Amino acid sequence: MKNLFFILFLFFCFPIIAQVDKNSDLYRTIISKDSLLFSVGFNTCDVSQFEKLTSENFEFFHDKDGISDKKKFINDLKNGLCGNPENYQARRELVKESTKIFTLYKNGKVYGAMQEGIHQFFEKQTGQAERFGSSARFTHVWLIENNEWKLAKSYSYEHLTEMVTRSSIFDNETEIENWLKENNVPTLGIGIIEGGKLNQIRVFGELSNENPAPYNTIFNVASVTKPVTALVALKLVEQGKFSLDEPLYNYWTDPDIAKDPRHKKLTARLILSHQTGFKNWRWLNDDKKLHFDFEPGKGYGYSGEGYEYLRKALEKKFKKSLQQLAEELIFNTLKMNDTRYIWDRNVDETRYALNYDENGKSYETVKNTIPNAADDLLTTIEDYGSFLVNLMNGNLISEKTFKEMATPQVPSEKGKHFGLGFEIYDFGNGEYALAHGGADFGVRTIFFILPKTKQGLLIFTNSDTGGNLYETLVKHYLGNYGQKIIDVEMK
Repeated sequence: MKNLFFILFLFFCFPIIAQVDKNSDLYRTIISKDSLLFSVGFNTCDVSQFEKLTSENFEFFHDKDGISDKKKFINDLKNGLCGNPENYQARRELVKESTKIFTLYKNGKVYGAMQEGIHQFFEKQTGQAERFGSSARFTHVWLIENNEWKLAKSYSYEHLTEMVTRSSIFDNETEIENWLKENNVPTLGIGIIEGGKLNQIRVFGELSNENPAPYNTIFNVASVTKPVTALVALKLVEQGKFSLDEPLYNYWTDPDIAKDPRHKKLTARLILSHQTGFKNWRWLNDDKKLHFDFEPGKGYGYSGEGYEYLRKALEKKFKKSLQQLAEELIFNTLKMNDTRYIWDRNVDETRYALNYDENGKSYETVKNTIPNAADDLLTTIEDYGSFLVNLMNGNLISEKTFKEMATPQVPSEKGKHFGLGFEIYDFGNGEYALAHGGADFGVRTIFFILPKTKQGLLIFTNSDTGGNLYETLVKHYLGNYGQKIIDVEMK
């Protein structure tokens, strides 16, 4: 009985602390603040991030160096770790899988959050390779002050030291930032898949002047939209609600080609593998109308128009928009909360990477209110990486459907082939990569997945010059397979 009273006392007298889901808005918010504080503030010695993101009553508790208030902490950072960045650099790396976030409530209202985890620190001196310095557990208390999240208390403890030699531009945020500036790329997002898991999400650069890009930056990914649309169709096929080879004129016929009997040959299979006979976009034709350049199924011709044709057929058949179909079949299941075909009130514009030309001038932002099956998907590295990982791991479609998707349907370019929604690199001996790229005004994006080795790489950029980064990134993260991809592209 005493134990029961004690439990009831704890329940009613102390606020409940609940761990939040990793796909929740609160989790994303706190991780975003963490990335600005450390990936930007600490790793590049941008002390202003600490000044903006910490409470005026901030306190830092270190198990070896004692207690610091905000003034002392900022002063120590400026004159210590960041006192001579030319000769000494430090870098903090969050062990993401260790992170736990708990909601703090008072009277049923959220007033803050606790963040727990492990971070590692690396150090580098001029002329030396970067080396592992220490790891430590941490607890951060974030509070809402004047409607803004501020770090109120930071506890750093259980420091462990073990030195490991490391050397790479990709382990040095300052060098990467300089590399981006040299190539006129404001924002770079990288997703690294290893062992069938999205092991790393790295976002560098700025969304705009003095507005660092958080880990959950939202990108327009241009034609990297198409594989998502392909999976919507394949999911419907797998559910027995649609067929890859049924004529689409049963549901939709474009008025421009209604009198051309060849429209009756159009199927989802031909569209997903770019065998429609359409140009990429109808406005490329002299009359700006849609028409066939060749017989459907008799050749390869990359076409966004084909994907839009499929969208209209699916929407007519199922009486739902492509956005609704994608939400029901993919987005909701995988909790891709930042992914959508349309620009609506759910888009967090503060995290959107504006698009730039080679001279650093921004383009007007595309804000579609109607889904485009071929272009302009909004997403993050985390969301799209989750999509690819679940696809490789058999969580989206069956092994049989995956095999058909990855089977060459038609030769494309440079010895490659197109399957259903993906371009295929054949490395021989059963090894291959599935890929897709995107290029639009101020957008250069690409991904590669290697289903046999469960590896993958996503590269999202928001600049006309973003493609200049591909070769270095692909070779670094995909090793020998990356070199094979580059060899194919150099033909």
